[in-house]
Amino acid sequence: MADKTFDYTGLKCPMPVLKTKKELKNLTSGQVIEVISDDVGAKKDIPALLNKIGDELVELREDNGNLIFVIKKA
Repeated sequence: MADKTFDYTGLKCPMPVLKTKKELKNLTSGQVIEVISDDVGAKKDIPALLNKIGDELVELREDNGNLIFVIKKA
């Protein structure tokens, strides 16, 4: 279960990835967040961000046109 959920539906690139990056900075190691976005660019941008900063993409699923990312802070 996620510690926090952030709904970025309606926001277009690059806002979902920028907001996700900002929120990850406020987390402590081991915390889990859920990010919801309907921006197709987020499907590649958020995993690329996590790869760069070292946090873990636990799950990526699609639900009714939304992308749902479950992310664990390293």
